[in-house]
Amino acid sequence: MRELSVAEQRYEAVRAVIADGETVTDVAARFGVARKTVHAWLGRYEAGGLENLADRSHRPRSCPHQMPAAVEVALVELRLAHSWWGPRRLSFELVKRGVCPGVSESAVYRALVRLNLIDPAARHPRARKWKRWERGAPMELWQMDVVGGFVLADGTRAKALTGVDDHSRFCVSAHLMTRESSQKVCAGLARALRGHGVPEQILTDNGKVFTGRFGHPPVEVLFDRICRENGITHLHTQPRSPTTTGKIERFHRAIRTEFGTDRVFTTLAHAQGELDEWVLDYNQHRPHQALNMDTPAQRFQRAHDAEVTPIRPSTDGPTRPDRGRGDGDWIARRASAVGVVCVSWQQVCLGQAAAGRNIDVWVTDQILQFYDGDQLLRTQQREHPGEVRKKRASIPGGRRTLQTSVTDQPN
Repeated sequence: MRELSVAEQRYEAVRAVIADGETVTDVAARFGVARKTVHAWLGRYEAGGLENLADRSHRPRSCPHQMPAAVEVALVELRLAHSWWGPRRLSFELVKRGVCPGVSESAVYRALVRLNLIDPAARHPRARKWKRWERGAPMELWQMDVVGGFVLADGTRAKALTGVDDHSRFCVSAHLMTRESSQKVCAGLARALRGHGVPEQILTDNGKVFTGRFGHPPVEVLFDRICRENGITHLHTQPRSPTTTGKIERFHRAIRTEFGTDRVFTTLAHAQGELDEWVLDYNQHRPHQALNMDTPAQRFQRAHDAEVTPIRPSTDGPTRPDRGRGDGDWIARRASAVGVVCVSWQQVCLGQAAAGRNIDVWVTDQILQFYDGDQLLRTQQREHPGEVRKKRASIPGGRRTLQTSVTDQPN
């Protein structure tokens, strides 16, 4: 037997009342429905015939909390223009742009799912195996790192020394360089210190441009030296612990997605100009979800106009031994690529900060004193007495005019 459709079953009930003369009460009891339902079927049949007895949509005619079409259009435009914005940011931007009525974060999420702009199956709950931490005031701690991915028109791949204030997420450094060398990294650090002041601490990973503690032997690199001479405590992460510097890693993601590193820049100067403009907008105008939608500049407050201590501070008078003493002599040496100076077959390590620099050595019968300009770097007991060979760079008979071998702090 063929199974009757819903419309045909209802038609049987209607025909029993109209053609067979049964009462509505009896028909309702036989079909297991209310009398009101049978009366509704009769009315629908009289209005539209058999086709009008089919199931209708149960969707309500109106929904008081339904998102207005104008708001939904504005939401789609924002999402398409900024594909990395999530529901919280989109809700905030809609209110900021004066879109009324205001839309909650959950309503924005449901709208994005309904419009197929996000895939709900792609959402994964965050693993809370780590603990959030934050310093209590600006300038207590900077997180710094190096990030790549900037491609220039000539094929060169540039990198950036980045830094954010731990309390405010304020970007203090976004310095591009074509090669990740110690000098260029420290040039970016000096630029950040001159622009924003001296923090109490700096946290970095264990890269060679940041620390020499894993060297053999351990040495002080130029980055460590700048921190030491400016009174900054240099902190290091544990090996293979990227979540310790999670704020700077999150900033790198913002650079990749919002600034856009998937493009080719004409020159390094052009890329630096665009990056500086983006950093200005990031600090001054971009709301940060971790700051309750405040901008980093709103939380970054300068406690005082701290001045950067020069890498080699000037003094009232030279600290070198007086050439008239007569118990020693000056010789000149150039430190090797790892900061080693050799005097009379005796090798002395001065650290990576002295690598490649002209070093002045005051030689006596008992000791060796190594100077970079007027600053004493190290005093070492002399192991091999006798005549010391003077190289071509030395000034025989002592120096009548002491010319410093130092330069100013890198710009």
